[in-house]
Amino acid sequence: DRKVLYRGKFLEFRVDTVERADGTRAIRDFAGHPGAVAIVALDAEGRVALVRQWRLAADDALLEIPAGGLDPTADGSKEDPDLAARRELEEETGMRAGSWRKLGAFYSAPGFTDELMHLYLATDLTPASADGRLGPDEDERLILEWRPWRDAVAAAEDGEIRDAKSVVGLFWLARVMDAEQAR
Repeated sequence: DRKVLYRGKFLEFRVDTVERADGTRAIRDFAGHPGAVAIVALDAEGRVALVRQWRLAADDALLEIPAGGLDPTADGSKEDPDLAARRELEEETGMRAGSWRKLGAFYSAPGFTDELMHLYLATDLTPASADGRLGPDEDERLILEWRPWRDAVAAAEDGEIRDAKSVVGLFWLARVMDAEQAR
């Protein structure tokens, strides 16, 4: 059984009754989410773009890699993650990338949500032209910071960077960079 409690702009909250293999039933709280993108943006000097923004749920200003949700399309389907990644990079950093590589996808918290996060590496960065630049959403107050990639990875290891997408993205970047340097 499924009971939708609330349907908002991005999230749907519901209670599902599930039947287990042994025939017993359980109640599960669930948050439906259209999915999201996260971008590890690496400039020519080996620096990573990070954005600091207030996160109400964490009650703190968190340092994160650029990211954002998949927008619903006119027909109700989900936005293409490849297009969303380009949009979010420009909105949050003012940069565009000449080279894109999808690193992978992962569920952010599969115990209670179906949010699938698509992770990208963006390189060959150039500033978006001022006249056509996409800016942050009206409710976002972002502070852009650039850090050498090893320092960004260390910040994730030390707990300064604490959100899952950023930790995953930076650790993935370290793996990619170490593999390239080993060649």
